[in-house]
Formats: sequence, C-alpha cells, structure tokens
Amino acid sequence: MCRFGHPEHDLSASESFESDGGVCYGSFGRFVRSFCEGVTISGLALLLFASRLETLIEQTGWVARIVLGILLILSVLSWAIILQKSNQLGRIEAQTKKFLQMFRSGSGLPDPRTMRAGAGGPMVAVYDAGYRELETQMRGGGNPHPNPRKLKNANAVGVEMHVAAEEEVRQLEKGMSWLATTGSVSPFIGLFGTVWGVMDAFAGLGDAGTASLRAVAPGIAEALITTAAGLFAAIPAVIAYNHYLQGIRRVASRMDGFALEFVAKIETLYSE
Repeated sequence: MCRFGHPEHDLSASESFESDGGVCYGSFGRFVRSFCEGVTISGLALLLFASRLETLIEQTGWVARIVLGILLILSVLSWAIILQKSNQLGRIEAQTKKFLQMFRSGSGLPDPRTMRAGAGGPMVAVYDAGYRELETQMRGGGNPHPNPRKLKNANAVGVEMHVAAEEEVRQLEKGMSWLATTGSVSPFIGLFGTVWGVMDAFAGLGDAGTASLRAVAPGIAEALITTAAGLFAAIPAVIAYNHYLQGIRRVASRMDGFALEFVAKIETLYSE
C-alpha cells in the first residue's frame, strides 16, 4: 500500500507500488503520469518556440539585431523597475495602515522616533515635518515668553507637512519616467526594424530576380521579430506605468489627508 504521513494520503491496496520499479498505481499514479505528461508537453512546446525564435534571429541582419538589443535593454530595465515598484508600494501600503493605527490609537501626539521604529514609510517623514514645526511654535520661536500650550499658526504646520509629502511623492516617482519612455518608444523602435526588414525583403527579391520565399525570408523574419519585440517591451511597461501611477496617487492622497487630520488634531489640543 502507498502510505504517506497523513491519513488522507493513504491509498488502498489496489493503489500499490510495484515492488521492483517503485511505480505507484492507482489514483496517485494517474496523477503523477498526467502531471509528467503536462510538464513534458509544456517543455516540448517551449523548446519548439525557442528553436523557432533562434531560427528567426539567425535569419535577421545586423540592423535588426541592434534593434533587438536596444529593445532587450529597455525591457530588462523596465522589468527591474516593475518588480522594485511592486515591492515598494506593497510595503508602503502595509506601513501606512500600521502608522495610522498607531497615530489614532492615543489622544496625544506620539513621538516621531516611536512612529519610525514601529511603522516606517513615507507617512513618518510627513509626520516628522509637522511635529518639528509644532515643537518650534511651542518653544516660542524666539519669543522670550512663549506659551507652551498655544498654537500660533496651524497653517504653517500644514505647509511643512505638504512640502514633506511632495518630496516623498518625488521619491516614489523615480523610475516612472523610464516606464513611460519604454512604453511610448519601444513600438516605434520595433517599427523601425519592421520597415528595415520589409526593405531588406524587397532588396532580396530584386537581387534574386524571382519571387521566392528564400529571397524574402530574411527580411520578413526581421520585420516579424522586431515588431513582436517592440510590443513585448512596450505592453508591460504601459500597464505597469498606469497601475503604479494610480498607486502613487493613492499614497499622495493619503498623505494629504493625514496632514489635514494632523492639523485638526493639534488645533484641538493646542489652540485657545
């Protein structure tokens, strides 16, 4: 009998291993065979696609290979930015939720160092800017007789927080211009390779003097592969740009909303 660590994985007597070969029959054996067949089919399809792609690349000229090299660089850098932004925005979302939970849990104003250690993220920089301005006003800002319980200018606190929020947004927007450039330029780079491939095909047809597939194959290969490469580089970049742009806007909106919440809270605590 095929027995595993969990009772649900115990197989019946009809689902046993072959004594010599160690082959498991029954439902588990059918599952393994179907899984292996699926993997084999997928692997063969991948090998077939790779071999066809290699054949197409071998038929291209030096211009098409330069175009493919440029598109490869654009695509690799774009995917690096896509993965980095995905991790960054996901981390910021979790940090923001934790930060707001800590801020709203008490009636007073927690220390920025505590918030930085407990939550982190761009919200801490915005909070720190407002907290510093509040402390400056509480100390009197050069006034020899400061009132430690009086808030002189709440708008100044809000301005400092909005300036800090804009700086955090600028940091988040790093790399977005590359995605936009890749998404807009890659199809035209691929189109250049397409035009060049068609020109090469007609030139080969003229040199051969007869309409044969062998004469136009290299040019057609250049046209097809550069077009596909341009779209392959552009489409993920455009999708990622629009998706992450919305994410950055949400972060900016939450920072602006938090600045208003902070100002309202300090007006309640420190205004006369």
